[in-house]
Amino acid sequence: MRIGILKEQQPENRVVLLPEAAATLIKLQVEVLVEQGAGMHAYADDAMYEAIGAKIVSHKEVIELSDVLLMINALSSDDILLLSRGKVIIGALNPYYEKDYVKTLARTGVTAFSMDVIPRTTRAQAMDILSSMATVSGYKAVLRAANELPKFFPMLMTAAGTISPAKVLILGAGVAGLQAIATSRKLGAVVEAFDVRTAAKEEVLGLGAKFVEVEGAIEDKSAGGYAIEQTEEFKQRQAQAVHDHAIKSDVIIGTAQIPGKRAPLLIRTETVEAMRPGSIIIDLAASTGGNCELTQNNKTIVHHGVKIIGHSFFPSEMPTDASRMLGKNYINFIKLLITKDGGLNLNWDDDIVKGTVVTHEGEIVHERVKSFINS
Repeated sequence: MRIGILKEQQPENRVVLLPEAAATLIKLQVEVLVEQGAGMHAYADDAMYEAIGAKIVSHKEVIELSDVLLMINALSSDDILLLSRGKVIIGALNPYYEKDYVKTLARTGVTAFSMDVIPRTTRAQAMDILSSMATVSGYKAVLRAANELPKFFPMLMTAAGTISPAKVLILGAGVAGLQAIATSRKLGAVVEAFDVRTAAKEEVLGLGAKFVEVEGAIEDKSAGGYAIEQTEEFKQRQAQAVHDHAIKSDVIIGTAQIPGKRAPLLIRTETVEAMRPGSIIIDLAASTGGNCELTQNNKTIVHHGVKIIGHSFFPSEMPTDASRMLGKNYINFIKLLITKDGGLNLNWDDDIVKGTVVTHEGEIVHERVKSFINS
């Protein structure tokens, strides 16, 4: 079996597998084809791939010669035309939002696995790219905020007197939020965190932050640990609680998202206008609408002296370790598809394999994705 590694298009700097991860596939008796320059922006040159036994080929050859094609982001329309029926592709398809792309893949007849819908089970944790990349995003967001904030993060005792620590509010205590809390605390900030999931409270407190609790949140065990849409009554209480804490904060980091839906709107314009000039909002949910009403995706704006940074692409800014984490996730998943002699085995009895496939034999087969597309 041949597995191909595609070069991502700029501004993406990550590569799906670094040479160390590609070497693991070769040990499993798989032939690895790598597009020329695939790892360049993650500081892995072609010679490093060749040194572990991979073959460097052209973009077109990777697509046409591979039995399994690995990527991070969506294929271009031209690349889709090169796909043959029955080929397997593995990537982060973003299927809840990229509905037309999923429909096109289904028509092409490829078997498409989406690593961003992998089941949220204990066994699948080692394959969870969302958690891996959220770790990077939470870390980088705090560093960006510390760099942009016109004051210190920690409390300092100086000859000029005592300087108070920065106050940081984290919206959403998932993986990105928890990493943002941990990093903010390491930098000496006073941290508060909000989340609708009561299960997050213990983790927030464990990291030394204060948990902002609003009573009446709805939780759904079937949501796989993600937040779900809340009632209007709860949203009103939530809005007031977030407003009261936001206006006292120097930094707000928005990480709250709901799969397949617009990100929850937590910071209204009037809240921004009540914040202190010089405050910073980093909105990691920018690509899905943003947690702040004023957020513009991939843009930085200033409103009433508050800088609002809409940025959902932090992992690309740390391409080496982000690629290393991605590679381990992908390899752990690909191992489920490889036989002892290096062949391809699509084992539909495996709950992870079945729960990650989106299209197969000309059909959209992932039930949750199908319901989103048909809604």
